[in-house]
Amino acid sequence: MSLQPTTERRRRSDGERSRRAILDAATRLATVEGIDGLSIGGLARAIGMSKSGLYAHFGSKEELQLATIAAAEEVFDADVIEPAMQSDDGLPRVEALCERFLSHVEREVFPGGCFFASVAAELDTRPGPVRDRIAAFQSGWAERIASSLGEAHRQGELQADASVEQLTFELNAILAQANALFLLQSDRKAFDLARRAIGDRLERAS
Repeated sequence: MSLQPTTERRRRSDGERSRRAILDAATRLATVEGIDGLSIGGLARAIGMSKSGLYAHFGSKEELQLATIAAAEEVFDADVIEPAMQSDDGLPRVEALCERFLSHVEREVFPGGCFFASVAAELDTRPGPVRDRIAAFQSGWAERIASSLGEAHRQGELQADASVEQLTFELNAILAQANALFLLQSDRKAFDLARRAIGDRLERAS
C-alpha cells in the first residue's frame, strides 16, 4: 500500500498552516507598519522564517499584500459582519453592524485599529490592484449599512424624508472618528462617545 496520498495531504496541511501563520502576522504588522512596509524579507524576519520559505507561498510583494487583505477580510467577516447579520434587518442590523465594528476596534483584534481604515489612509492616493481591493471593501461595507438603512426606511422605522445616503455617511464618519481617536489618544471614551452619537442620530431619524 502506498503512503504517498497521506504524505501529500500532510504536506498540504503543513503548507496551509504555514501560510496562515504568515498571513496572521502580516495582517497585524500591516496595521502598525503599513501594508507598503510589508516585504518578503521583513516579514520573514518578523516571524522567524527564511525568505525562501516565504517565497514558496508568495511570489511577489503585491501577491503578499493582496493575500494579507483577503485574510483581514476573513477576520472582519467572522468578527463583525457574520454576528451582526444575525440581527433582524432594518435598524437592529444597522445598530449591530456599528456595535460590532466598535467592539472589533475596542478589543484590539488588530493592534493598529481597523485594518481597512489603516490601509486606506496609506494607499488612498496610490492607484493599483491593492488600493482597488481596499476601495472595494470600503464600498461593500458602506453598501451593507445603506442596505439595512434602506430596509428600515421601507419598514417605516425611519422618517419618510430621511436620507439613507446621508445617514450612511454620518454613521461611517462616527465609526472612523472613534477608531482614529482611540489610536491617537488610547482613550476608550471614544467608543462611548461614538455609541451615544450613533444612538442619537438614529433616534432623530426615526
